Amino acid sequence: MTDGLANNHEAVFFDLDGTLVDTAPDMVGALQDLQRVLGRRPIEYDIGRSNVSNGAAGLLKIGFPDLDDDDRKRLVQEYLDRYSPRVSMQTIVFPGLDELLLRLDDAKCPWGVVTNKPEFLTTPLMAALGLDGRSKATISGDTLEVRKPAPEPLLHACELAGVRPQTSLYIGDALRDIEAGQAAGMTTVAAAYGYITDDDDPGSWGADIVVTNTRELAQIVLKAVNLTV
Repeated sequence: MTDGLANNHEAVFFDLDGTLVDTAPDMVGALQDLQRVLGRRPIEYDIGRSNVSNGAAGLLKIGFPDLDDDDRKRLVQEYLDRYSPRVSMQTIVFPGLDELLLRLDDAKCPWGVVTNKPEFLTTPLMAALGLDGRSKATISGDTLEVRKPAPEPLLHACELAGVRPQTSLYIGDALRDIEAGQAAGMTTVAAAYGYITDDDDPGSWGADIVVTNTRELAQIVLKAVNLTV
């Protein structure tokens, strides 16, 4: 953690899975259910958790490593059919970030979500967690024709929130998040507490800040938007 960010930021945007909310219990659980139905031994939870940021395709790749790409693509809908009904069954906002969002709300500091998760999953999840009416911009993976690492979803979020990219933070737990934020001209924060595989290194992504837990993240964000920690 470093204190090197300027305190003139006016908005904060989050990736969803692995950054703002812990969706791993439901996403990995859906994979394990599918594996059981197909006569496979369920993957260990920790292995599944580290791959959640790669979405359904990434989970199916580690859950069914013996299948080729075409066969795994045919399983995507079966996976989504199991995940969709349980999208918010065990998912929670990461500890400490509820309080951070309340501080931002009280200060009327705009915040939002930019995720590659499709809208039919993002919308009910945000609603179930009580975040939908508070987010000033919620951009899903299919809101636009492109998604992260393209910068357009982040630029669109800034436009909807009425803020400038140059004075906005973007926080994410994957390289594509940092690439998108940098391309949009935003200050980037790598969430190393998120869904990181063993062979990945958030410190190599080029983010302005790397945080290892949500307490560090809250401190960084509050200082960046000029609120007392």
